[in-house]
Amino acid sequence: MREGVPMSDVSLTTALGYAHSPGNLVQRGLRRLAGSRHGAAALSRTLRHADGLVSRRTEGRHSAASLATGLSVLTLTTTGRRSGARRTSHLIATPFGDDLALLGTNFGQSTTPAWALNLEAHPECTVAYGDRELPALARAATPVEADEVFDLASRFYVGYAHYRKRIGDSRRIRVFVLSSRPHSSDAAQ
Repeated sequence: MREGVPMSDVSLTTALGYAHSPGNLVQRGLRRLAGSRHGAAALSRTLRHADGLVSRRTEGRHSAASLATGLSVLTLTTTGRRSGARRTSHLIATPFGDDLALLGTNFGQSTTPAWALNLEAHPECTVAYGDRELPALARAATPVEADEVFDLASRFYVGYAHYRKRIGDSRRIRVFVLSSRPHSSDAAQ
């Protein structure tokens, strides 16, 4: 990062170079399909397997979702709330000021995604995008922040609005704000 500047003072969004592109015509069409009830149902069962395969083949530079939709997909590594094991998820984040926000919509399903439960139990995590991996600290978004994040996220991926509507009041959608945290070597200085 910038020399002499503590990691916690650097924007996570900037440090990772994380941003979304508008996508081409095909990618925008696939985004709409993914947000539909049938598209989301199919993706919820298949995408993590395809993401893992594409990520391994491209040495972490891409995921199936990023290639198909043109959306930026980061890799979140959490600590399992019960197992204590490291768990990896490919997620679409929302730039939120200097931070990144994550929406626990789970494709509009009735269950909360495991990564969200893991972050609640262990907020220290790592985020990787492209060739950069950084330590981060998650916190629950306030209700006002959560609404703002949904509005921002729906601008680049309309699926989030559909997921939120489908979930309704059946469960609380976890929304997290991830901020930079110092590397352990930075903290010792």
